[in-house]
Amino acid sequence: MVDRHDPEPRIPQTLDEEILGAEERAVLSTLTDEDRIQRIASELRLGFATLAHVGSAASFFGSARTPADDPEYLLARETARVVGESGMAIITGGGPGAMEAANRGARDAGVQSIGLNIELPFEQGVNPYCDIELVFHYFFVRKIMFVRYASGFVVFPGGFGTLDELFESLTLIQTDKIREFPVILVGSDYWQSMVDWMCEKLLAEGKISPGDERLFSLTDDPLEVRNLLSAAVHRQARASSDNEL
Repeated sequence: MVDRHDPEPRIPQTLDEEILGAEERAVLSTLTDEDRIQRIASELRLGFATLAHVGSAASFFGSARTPADDPEYLLARETARVVGESGMAIITGGGPGAMEAANRGARDAGVQSIGLNIELPFEQGVNPYCDIELVFHYFFVRKIMFVRYASGFVVFPGGFGTLDELFESLTLIQTDKIREFPVILVGSDYWQSMVDWMCEKLLAEGKISPGDERLFSLTDDPLEVRNLLSAAVHRQARASSDNEL
């Protein structure tokens, strides 16, 4: 029997909400599973085709809320410039804050500046310092692009989104999905307490294995970031075949 008191299902604001809420009565299903598969495949294909010829790159993460006069913004810009001058393109989430700073640093260095934005219920927009702009509907597709086309991750202070990217990368390394992938935390004042907690709780209580606490580096030095990324030679992009996507 239909409950006459149930509210009308809401229209999903994003395709992520549409697919994740597809079994909920509160969310209107606007696509079939076959439609969803086609959209996901199309988004993957577009990302692969657009980024296939980028070459060596580093993915930068950090808060969208970091103002342009904040020392963290200035450090992100400088670090991206130094990394860019070593020949690496810079990939970010394409938004404001630390992401914008890194894209500006790429421009300063004269290397490709790439923004991989995400559809959100609130307008974020792509910052004006991106040479290549992609807007994804699915978070997991976007995450593939961040890893596949990067030699490593550079992580500045940030919130849930930044932490999500950080711990997903560490999980991929821990489970051997990716290997010798530099993950570099920049901003010791911000990250040190988390690092201490990981050692005092996760490691001490056996939640992670000995050595897992060394899957990342912590620094405030742009030159060290560059050197750590440059050492990951096997992660440098190979020339792509015309038959590949």
